[in-house]
Amino acid sequence: MSREGCHSCVDAIADVRRICDELGIAWSVSDVDADSELRAEYGDRVPVILIDGVEHGFWKVEEERFRRALRN
Repeated sequence: MSREGCHSCVDAIADVRRICDELGIAWSVSDVDADSELRAEYGDRVPVILIDGVEHGFWKVEEERFRRALRN
């Protein structure tokens, strides 16, 4: 989950892109402000990383933890 104008989101997207591309895993970005339910759920914690629809973390990518979760 991301939003326009969020510097932390730019950094997190770059990290997710790098890691997922390296591992050959598909990923996507959703704008929390495009949907009122997403904004209500995640709006004050962006960026938020979801894995298979489940919240994994927010504000930054913890690389080793993220890699472990993707391997499971």
